[in-house]
Amino acid sequence: MYRAIRKNKINTVVIIAVFLLIIGGLGLLAGYVYNSWTITVVVLVVAAGYALIQYFAASSQAIAISGGRQIQKSDNPRLYRIVENLSITTGSPMPKVYIIDDPAPNAFATGRDPEHASVAATTGLLDIMTDSELEGVMAHELGHVRNYDIRVNMIVFGLVVAIGMIADLFLRMMWFGGGNRGNERGGGGGGNPVIMIFGIVAMLIAPLVATLVQLAVSRQREYLADATGALTTRHPDALASALLKLDEYARPMRRQNSSMAHLWINDPAKKPGMAQRLMSTHPPIPDRVERLRTMGGGF
Repeated sequence: MYRAIRKNKINTVVIIAVFLLIIGGLGLLAGYVYNSWTITVVVLVVAAGYALIQYFAASSQAIAISGGRQIQKSDNPRLYRIVENLSITTGSPMPKVYIIDDPAPNAFATGRDPEHASVAATTGLLDIMTDSELEGVMAHELGHVRNYDIRVNMIVFGLVVAIGMIADLFLRMMWFGGGNRGNERGGGGGGNPVIMIFGIVAMLIAPLVATLVQLAVSRQREYLADATGALTTRHPDALASALLKLDEYARPMRRQNSSMAHLWINDPAKKPGMAQRLMSTHPPIPDRVERLRTMGGGF
């Protein structure tokens, strides 16, 4: 169990390092072609500022988009008590609890740290889950908070924004403005056709690679939350059973928003093919169930 958690943490660090390498490579390319680091610095600062705003506003935005309504223990004793017991077990602050009136079974957690956490479950989820399965789902969601997944996601989001802005600015300047080196040689786009072609290809591919890496981070955090939730309840089979039910009863949600797809325990969109799986925010449920059952054998 602890090996699985450690492996996922290492994988996430490696993926973020890849992001930094992509940004560094684009920065070096821009610096060479335009003989100026100002563009890269400005783009990175703007991207970091936007990510910082989202870091503090993302939680309230997610709750508003989903249509969640906050509850107290008297409103739904079953859900509230399960979350409360898990908080006591892990020694974490009690998060705000929300219910979403939607027949599609799903749940999510948000919050930049355990002190500012919220968990939400749909009415569809509450209808089909047993108590042990619901506990497994909520342990998974609280695992996201305890693992600071929102913080990681916002760091990655900022890097994606930076890569996209660098790519867009670089391409526009390459086509319309040229660069300092190009002006010195009397040509646009850096003067050197090889560098220009390489730059265009790099700028077109970089945002796609960044998106794929971002999705890979999201999938790794799902594996980690599964492992954390199973470790909390000491009952990985219950979470595995809940995931199978989520897969079986999956249906489109009434209020969908692609920007928060990565928050849900189950991807709101079905993606059966290989290409679609690469663009999914979640790993396939059969893979998650297999890992949980393997973990169960390790207790």
